[in-house]
Amino acid sequence: MNRDHWTQEANRSPFAAHPTLPGRQNSFVGILLLIIASSFGLGQAEEVSWPPTLPNGKAFAVVEGAKLLSGVGAELREGVEIAKKAPRVTFHFYDCQTYEGKPWSVWGDGLAIGGKYYSAVGDHLSPEGNAWVYVFDPEKNVLTPLTNVRKILQRPDGHYTPGKIHSQLGMGKDGWIYFSTHRGSTRVALDPKNHFQGDSIFRVHPESGDAEIVAEIPLPMQCLPTGSLDGERMIWYAGSADGLNEKEPQFLAYDIEEGRILYRDDRGPYRAMILARSTGKLYFHGGKPGGKGRSGEAPLYRFDPENPAPPTRIDASVGLRAASEESPEGKVYTLDRDEIWEFDVTNETARSLGGSAVASKDYTTSLKLSPDGRFLYYIPGAHGGSEQDGTPVVQFDTRTGKKKVICFLHPAIENATGYVPIGSFGSGLSEDGSTLYVTWNGAHDLTGEEKKVPFRSVGMTMIEIPESERLTQ
Repeated sequence: MNRDHWTQEANRSPFAAHPTLPGRQNSFVGILLLIIASSFGLGQAEEVSWPPTLPNGKAFAVVEGAKLLSGVGAELREGVEIAKKAPRVTFHFYDCQTYEGKPWSVWGDGLAIGGKYYSAVGDHLSPEGNAWVYVFDPEKNVLTPLTNVRKILQRPDGHYTPGKIHSQLGMGKDGWIYFSTHRGSTRVALDPKNHFQGDSIFRVHPESGDAEIVAEIPLPMQCLPTGSLDGERMIWYAGSADGLNEKEPQFLAYDIEEGRILYRDDRGPYRAMILARSTGKLYFHGGKPGGKGRSGEAPLYRFDPENPAPPTRIDASVGLRAASEESPEGKVYTLDRDEIWEFDVTNETARSLGGSAVASKDYTTSLKLSPDGRFLYYIPGAHGGSEQDGTPVVQFDTRTGKKKVICFLHPAIENATGYVPIGSFGSGLSEDGSTLYVTWNGAHDLTGEEKKVPFRSVGMTMIEIPESERLTQ
C-alpha cells in the first residue's frame, strides 16, 4: 500500500508516482495484514491501476441512448418522472491520479464559466497531501490541470500541505479563479512535527495557469473548508474548521483588493452560504443546524459588507447544505436533506418547495440553477450510495415542483468504462443551461460490496441535456 510521504522528486513534479515506504519490515507487515484479512473474510478492495485508464487506452468515453434512462436499484418515489430523451454523456478520468490516494476525492463545488468547466480534486493524504484545479474545454474535449497546491506552497518535506480543496471555485471580476483549502485528516494539527499553522486562500489564472497565495493563513490554526467568492466586490467568504477540534466554525470576510480581513467572527457557517449578488449580502446558519426529520432548517444570519459588524439574525429559516446562484427574479434556492427552499433576497422571506429526493438518497451538496431560473440540477447521495439508486441526475422545476431524472449513470457508465460514479460534491452548469458537468467520487468494482462502497478515484462527466428536456411551458 502506498504511504503518506512524498519524495523530493514528487515535490518537484505534480504527477510523480507516490512511492511506497521502503524497508522489508513494511513489506512483511503488508503481507501479514493481507493474510489476516483473508483469514477473517474481510476481503480486499479492487485492484486499480494508477492512473486509472479507460478500455483500449482511450482518452474519454461516450455513453448515450436508452441505457441511460434506467438504473440499477432505482425505486423512484411517487410523481418522479424520467426524461423521454437521454442526454449524451462524455466521461474522463483526472490524470493527476498517478498514485493511490486516501482516497482520491472531490469535496468542493465546481464552476462553469466562459464556455469551460473548472473543478478541484485532491488525494486526501495527510499531513503531506495535494489538491489540483482542473479546466475542461468541451470544444477540444480535453481535461487539463491548471495548478496544484504543493506547487504553489513549495513547503519543505515533512511540512503540512492540504489534501483537499473543500471550498467552491469562484471567478472574480479580475478574471482569476479563487479557492481555499482543507486538511486531509482531522488529526494532522495535533502533532507539532507536521508544522500545521492553518489553511490559505489561493488564486489561479485560467489561461496562463499562474497561481499564487492570496491570503496565507488568515485565521491561525483554522482550515477553510467552506468558502465562496463575491466576484464583483472581490470578497472571499469562509467558514473555518478548527485545526485542533476545539472551536466552532469561525466566520471570515476577506477583502481581496485591499489585502486585509474585512471582518471575522467566532460564529460562522458549517458547510454552505447564500450570496445575494444583487445586494452583496451574505446569509448563513449561525451554528450547527439542529433540525430533525427530513430537513436541517434553521434561522439565517445576515452579513452586510457595507457595514461590517456581527451577523444579524433574520426571520427567515431554510435548510442550507447547498445553495444556488441568484435567479433573474432575485430568488436563491437551497437544499438540505429531503427538502428544497426558495429564498427571496429582496424581502428576505423563504418558503419550502417540497422534497428533493427521487429515490432512497437525499444528501446533496451541489445545486445548479438554469440561467432563466426555471430548473435546478443536482445529484442525491453526495457522500456515496448514489449508485444504489442508479446514480440519478435530477432536474427540479422551480415553478411546478416536479422532479425529473435526466439520466441514470449506473450501470451505464460502469458498462462503458469500468467506473462506478457513487456521489459528487462538485458540478457546474453551462451558461446557456444546456450542459451539466459533474466531478465524481467513484469505485471500480462493486463485487462483494454489500454496504457503503468506498471512494477510490475521481472522474468527470459532461452531460449534454437535450433541448426537449429543457423546454418551459
